[in-house]
Amino acid sequence: MNFCVETEVMTVTPELKEIMPEVYLTCCEDHKFKTGLLSAQIITPLQRDTASACALLPSVLQRGTVRYPDMEQIGAVLDEMYGAGLKVMVRKRGEALCVGFGIDFVDDALLGRQEKLLERCAAFLGELFLQPVTRGGRFLNEYVESEKENLIHAIAGLRNDKREWADLRLIREMCREEPYGVDRWGDEASVRKLNRRTLYEEYRRLLGGSRMELFYSGSAPVQTVEDAVRDAFAPLPRGAVPPLPPIVRRSAPEEPRYLTETMDVEQSRLAAGFRCESRDTPALVIANLLFGGSGNSKLFRNVREEKSLCYYISSAFVRSKSIMTLCAGIDSDAKDRVLDAAAGEWAAICRGEIEDWEMTAAKKGAVSYLRSLGDSQGATENYYIGQAATGLSEKPEELAQSLLEVSQERVMAAAETVKLDTVYFLQGGDPQ
Repeated sequence: MNFCVETEVMTVTPELKEIMPEVYLTCCEDHKFKTGLLSAQIITPLQRDTASACALLPSVLQRGTVRYPDMEQIGAVLDEMYGAGLKVMVRKRGEALCVGFGIDFVDDALLGRQEKLLERCAAFLGELFLQPVTRGGRFLNEYVESEKENLIHAIAGLRNDKREWADLRLIREMCREEPYGVDRWGDEASVRKLNRRTLYEEYRRLLGGSRMELFYSGSAPVQTVEDAVRDAFAPLPRGAVPPLPPIVRRSAPEEPRYLTETMDVEQSRLAAGFRCESRDTPALVIANLLFGGSGNSKLFRNVREEKSLCYYISSAFVRSKSIMTLCAGIDSDAKDRVLDAAAGEWAAICRGEIEDWEMTAAKKGAVSYLRSLGDSQGATENYYIGQAATGLSEKPEELAQSLLEVSQERVMAAAETVKLDTVYFLQGGDPQ
């Protein structure tokens, strides 16, 4: 196969350093941006009994600090820092939960180092984590109750996006006995049980007993960044920090599980989950791209365009869990036909019915995506936080090279190990 593509993915090689016990800094010194990005994330195991508290915590913390005890004063200090933007982050990565903040700000190179905006933003993040406004040694009740209602509303709103809802219900069912089956926001009942005392106790536990990941992208030298975040987080309590538990990987059941739910929707949704037993991850990544992970995929070309069996169809591969998922928007009477057609396309991959141009397009698409990470500070941050949370260490350029080396024979061998686990069908109708 003739295949040529640039393998250089990122022009900046991030530096990773443990600056305090179980506190890690990933620093990307990059001069092409006009902004700086600094994020601070607590990485903790994803657990059903603590997920809601972890998800609620950053929203409560961003309501006020000792020096800036309300949203009005928080907004004023952000304005003083040349309109810096603060973002609450709650992300599920593998079977870990990443909660914290990101702040973007004008890069010091544009202002002159006398402004020291990096240090001011780092100190502000430290205050959000370490100096929350409290009353009687607990969070303010009005802040906790207000953010609880916001979170409950967000959880209830998940049903409004039926495509996202189908994916969510599939993972809940497929991984119901695994941490990965827990939603990143937990559940409404758990949120309602929280109060200012129990949330504060969870906050103290997380501060002292969780890994923290700091990430910076901007023009500041590594040592300057390290000094700024070390000063900002110096009071961070450090107790025993257990390692993140290993990710659970299961085999598919002998017989797939099927779940059907009914909602008042015009377009039905189909979601299917597969277990991948091969450990050849690069081959599985390429197999997924060939199957439904790109605009040139077999599912898109053959099932949607040629056979017109669905409104949309695609697949995704979760590297950390070795899970592949399929999602489709269909008419309610097309479920079996779509499943059969998708199975036929996967069987074709197993048999090696793969054109050279398909392999080339899959590899080019994957490498192009990895190369684009360097053009976005947010995407780069998301990549490295995900690596830390799932125990991976591949740099984008290393992953790109491993994908380029995948052969058709490896794709076929990996595809043979993929088995259907669960099918979720959201059909239109009158729910009883």
